[in-house]
Amino acid sequence: MARKLTAEFIGTFILVFVAVGTAVAGIGAARDDTSQFPIPASGVVGVALAFGFVLVFAVYAIGHISGCHINPAVTIAMMVGRKMPTSEGLAYMGVQVLGAILGAAALKFMTTAGGIKDKTGGLGSNAYDNGAINLVGALVLEIILTFIFVLVILLVTDKVATPGLAGVAIGLALVTVHLVGIPLDGTSVNPARSIGPALFAGGTAIGQLWLFIVAPLIGGVLAAFVWKAVTPENLETADVAID
Repeated sequence: MARKLTAEFIGTFILVFVAVGTAVAGIGAARDDTSQFPIPASGVVGVALAFGFVLVFAVYAIGHISGCHINPAVTIAMMVGRKMPTSEGLAYMGVQVLGAILGAAALKFMTTAGGIKDKTGGLGSNAYDNGAINLVGALVLEIILTFIFVLVILLVTDKVATPGLAGVAIGLALVTVHLVGIPLDGTSVNPARSIGPALFAGGTAIGQLWLFIVAPLIGGVLAAFVWKAVTPENLETADVAID
């Protein structure tokens, strides 16, 4: 159990520091950029790819240890789908949040002591009522995007699928939902990913954080119900990648 929790902690830390860090460091050009040699912004596509790539290598790196959930929405789906005990799932969620907080703390350090300009203005935190989407829109968006993402995970890790390629499919699914969500609310689909940056961004990010916790969890639960409805009871989840 200790190895599983450690893997989840490290995986979530990497996801926040690298993927959210991609947004913080270069999603757009800084308004006061006076660099002699300006570096092109990574943009929405670059950030979406960063999230997907991190998840792909994390699945293959720690999937055999913990299943590589690194996301409370995935873990709650596994709990609802009776793929893991509730006590273990809650422990997973706890270390995922702690890993995300440490990842965000490292990013905060880099934007203060490290001299990096935060191109998002909020340490990559999620937001609604931002001119692109309102509360209702963000709530529905996050539920749907998380539902799609988690359902893909549940389906591609079935033994009748091709579990050896599950990591690629899961990573591409995360890229896709980020391409939709980044221009609107920054894309959460992962409560831990939202909690970490919000704690250090403060202000509005904290006030709106509840939505980016509740909506992904609802999406994960809905995905589990749909997966159970369409999957034969005797079909076991593959031992490879997410389990």
